[in-house]
This record gives sequence, C-alpha cells and structure tokens, in this order.
Amino acid sequence: MSRIGKKPVIIPKGVEVNIKGTVFSAKGPKGQMSKEMASEVTISHEEDKIICSIPENSPKTVRAKFGLVRALISNMITGVHTGFTRGLEIVGVGYKAQNQGESKIQLNVGYSHPVVYEAPALVTLKVEGNKVFVNGIDKEAVGQTASEIRKVRPPKHYKDGAGIRYIGEKVRIKVGKKLAA
Repeated sequence: MSRIGKKPVIIPKGVEVNIKGTVFSAKGPKGQMSKEMASEVTISHEEDKIICSIPENSPKTVRAKFGLVRALISNMITGVHTGFTRGLEIVGVGYKAQNQGESKIQLNVGYSHPVVYEAPALVTLKVEGNKVFVNGIDKEAVGQTASEIRKVRPPKHYKDGAGIRYIGEKVRIKVGKKLAA
C-alpha cells in the first residue's frame, strides 16, 4: 500500500470539490480544474477531506496508481486555492527577457535573433529584472512551461554558467581540457 495514498487530502476553505464517477473537479478562488482519474481507485468525499482507497490485495499496477491519484487530487486542490509558481533566472552578459503580454515573453540569450515564447492557456509569465516567474493553477503545465523556457538556453557547464536556470539551481562549472606542455 502506498503511504501517500493513505493520507487524506484536506480541503481548505473556499474550495469546492465534485466527484462524478471517475472525474474529479475542484473550484476555488484561482480557477477551476477537472481531471479523469484511474477507475481502479475509489475517491470519496467526507466532510472536509478527500479519501482515496483501493481493494485489499490489489495487483501492483493498481497499487501504483493509488498514490498517483491522491497526489493529483492534492495538486489540483492546492492549484485552485493558492496556485503554483516556478522561477527561472537568466545569467549572462547581455542576456535578458522582456514581457510581451500576459503569457508571452521575448528572450535575448545570445542568439542572432530574439526568441519569443508563448505560454499555454492557464499559465502566465512575469519578468522582473533577470528573473522570469511562471504562474498557474496546473502544476504539470507550470513545470512543463518552465522546462521549455530553460531549454531555450540551458546553463553552460564548461564556461561561466551563462544561460537560463531555475532559481536556486546550482550549476557546477567543470574544468575543460588541459593542454599538455
């Protein structure tokens, strides 16, 4: 049995949940989300908690989905209540980013042309100095968007660490080839 799956998900004030068969939906101050969950996992709503359960002696594939469904529900409730933020830092001489709207940024990161990145729906981008903040209610979409922005110019490990990295990410500068003299 999954330890994560056994834990109940607490529903904060201001969040409404609805369970119709295998479809779970949550509505809160930040927005609303719905997702179809695995049919093997039973989801029940008790007072201010969501409890996931599976039958005893379930096969390994069902036990694997048990913790996943609970984590997805928890992320949905957290997303519609407080939202998710992922920060990126732009490091390098002449590297910069500019806002082009609510969900569009322009990156100047050492290419011969500026790179324009447009975020998917439900994700907003905000530039503050040399930092880019990705905000949204869907944790998966926020993480994917941050990853795609980082792929535009990943940090260089052999030179000076210039590039786009997550805030707090440690970039280890490696020693290059040594010349035999």
